[in-house]
Amino acid sequence: MKPKRRLLGVRALMLIVAFSVLTVSSASAQTTSKRPMTFSDIMSMRSSAGAAVSPDGKWMLYTLSVPDWKAAKSFTDVYLVSLDRGAASTRQMTFTKDKNETLPRWSRDGKFFVFASNREAPASASAQNQLYLMRPDGGEARKITDAKDGAGAFAFSPDAKWLAFSAGKDDEQQIWIIAIDKIETDAPAQLTKHATPVSSWQFAPDSKRIYFLSPDSFDKANKERKDKKFDVRIRNEEPPLTHLWAFDLDARKESRLTSGEGYSVNGVTISRNSKWIGFEGQPKDRYLRTITEASDYADLYLMEVATGKIERLTNNKDINESALSFSPDGSMIAFSASDDFTYFRERKLYVRPIAGGNWKKLGADFDYDLTPGFWSRDARTIYFNTGIRATTQVCSVSTETGKVTQLTRESGVILATQDDDTGVITVNYADPVTPAGIYTVASLDQVANRSSWTRLTDENPQIKQIALGETELIQWKSTDGRMIEGILVKPVGYEKGKRYPLIVQIHGGPAGADLLNFNARHVNYSNVYAGAGYACLLPNYRGSSNYGEKHRMEIGGDYFRLGYDDIMTGVDYLIAQGIVDGDKMGAMGWSAGGHWSNWILTHTTRFKAISSGAGAVNWTSMYAQSDIQRNREFYYGGLPYDHFEEYWNVSPLKYIKNAKTPTLIHVVDGDPRVPRPQSEELHMALKKLGVPTEFLVYPGATHGIPDPRNQMVKMVAEFNWFEKWIRGKQGWFEWKDLLQTLKDEKAEEKKKETPDSSKEPD
Repeated sequence: MKPKRRLLGVRALMLIVAFSVLTVSSASAQTTSKRPMTFSDIMSMRSSAGAAVSPDGKWMLYTLSVPDWKAAKSFTDVYLVSLDRGAASTRQMTFTKDKNETLPRWSRDGKFFVFASNREAPASASAQNQLYLMRPDGGEARKITDAKDGAGAFAFSPDAKWLAFSAGKDDEQQIWIIAIDKIETDAPAQLTKHATPVSSWQFAPDSKRIYFLSPDSFDKANKERKDKKFDVRIRNEEPPLTHLWAFDLDARKESRLTSGEGYSVNGVTISRNSKWIGFEGQPKDRYLRTITEASDYADLYLMEVATGKIERLTNNKDINESALSFSPDGSMIAFSASDDFTYFRERKLYVRPIAGGNWKKLGADFDYDLTPGFWSRDARTIYFNTGIRATTQVCSVSTETGKVTQLTRESGVILATQDDDTGVITVNYADPVTPAGIYTVASLDQVANRSSWTRLTDENPQIKQIALGETELIQWKSTDGRMIEGILVKPVGYEKGKRYPLIVQIHGGPAGADLLNFNARHVNYSNVYAGAGYACLLPNYRGSSNYGEKHRMEIGGDYFRLGYDDIMTGVDYLIAQGIVDGDKMGAMGWSAGGHWSNWILTHTTRFKAISSGAGAVNWTSMYAQSDIQRNREFYYGGLPYDHFEEYWNVSPLKYIKNAKTPTLIHVVDGDPRVPRPQSEELHMALKKLGVPTEFLVYPGATHGIPDPRNQMVKMVAEFNWFEKWIRGKQGWFEWKDLLQTLKDEKAEEKKKETPDSSKEPD
């Protein structure tokens, strides 16, 4: 019996950044036994993933990811839960220290499952996984692959005869296979020996074929020059075209299904009767194929397997379509795209008989996005999840009438899915006091009745001991009379009639929305502020999604004006309500939230402090620096080369001499979306103008801070920036205090005080 993994420093995490929690000032004093939320709580949040329902519909496998502060990583194990008995029946199936078990998948008869793990990988190749077999009644896991460079994606054939997986270096990857009846005795055999690497693959539902994508060529010289450290990067380097192939499992023969120079294949889906294949064709253009927005320039195709005949379904320049979705009975196809194929409009569903005919638009009168979720067995209904105001809900749409029905009305975030094989419905749910968890419900008729749900996971029970700020959805009138909505998080222990300092937390996008979710991330940690005696406003300003097409598109050609008014009138509303002290306010945001923070910086002096994360200041230079351009053209009226004045007029840098507010700046060094030079321009301007400023550059090459320790640094620095400039606290950010927490964590580990740490769960 292997020892249970320790709780990975949860107690130690409670000590982390104690100086930043400030224990947390008298303003957060509680009348209850619950304590305020800390940054440590944010960093120790656990998450589940990889849910897999057993073939008999009675059990679910999933993985639980648990942060380890000392390692600055999260580690995952596999868990098993009964769908009838719920979370109380949970059993931990794997127990590894500093390793990961992921992607559990049931055998077709449900007698065992397979998962990927790096448990035996050397430290030098810790990312390499092998596959392991385990039975649901427990026992030791058995290693079933020994791929030299690790095993990649894997799947069971629908007829229960085979387990296939990919293996090999990126430039050599091929498909391997092993018979299920010999899975514990025989070694896997290489199935494909394709001339170029296999990039992605899947079984046909009838198990007769494996479909895979592979590039037409592979530039060995290009790889060799990189291996020899001639590692210059070529912008928009032309990739080879990728095409669709099939491997016949009986004949053990591969065949090419698509060819030519017209497009490159991606996004393959297969009908359940195996008669049809849908795929996305991306244009040959080297620039369009290598940009982040590449899918905007692709189109959908339909192939009849028996004849190989290919029909082009769409021909929409710069319009993104979803992958093609097939009805269970194989009679219809559907996809989602912008309404009337017009850029940036709300998404609608388009359906037609698979054999041909006119497309029918579904949801024409529904002012929110529609996407293909899952179909009813009779193909008369498509179920989907969508954002509605500050929530997400489960809806259905009739394929006959196009009418949308909202099935749930939760004050939270709900996502429903249905298992294709068993029909089991699982629900992911969270709200402001309930961290995300997985539930199941007997039928779609009961999905609107939370009392009928069975909770399957309880990832973060510790939250029950934490005092959270009261959260509510509020509305106010903007300057043009439009009613705007946002989320108000009140200070813990809020007293009516008492005014509190305010932090305005501005979401990114801007085509996004703040939701009635359990917000516990390094970019949004309202409850830490609530515990410290702050109120938080999360406004869904003009440009946000979930409030209809006009609300989202209205800032096109007029980017900042309406959204700024929406935010500021929200602040005024809270002051008028007697909740907020207008002399003690700060604003913060990341990405578009950083853009708006920079606009606020240059258009008002009402805030005492600002924290700007990955924010743009010069849209003319930003256009070419960023990895996306098409939406900038929508927001600013076209190419900057034709509209220099319009781009400059919405650049905060134009108004930088108005800036007076102390500003903390954050950016990731290699951020492709809002590159570092934008923050450099802001920082230099503020320094030259004598505005108090600090500039934190985080390592990485992503649009968000990738590593836990620097996520912690961001939160701590930001919080203390506000404490200094809003509340007048002495000092700001001391590295010695942060480093001390590492010593505290190490000391805590030595104590080994975790109860029953050597025992497996019941």
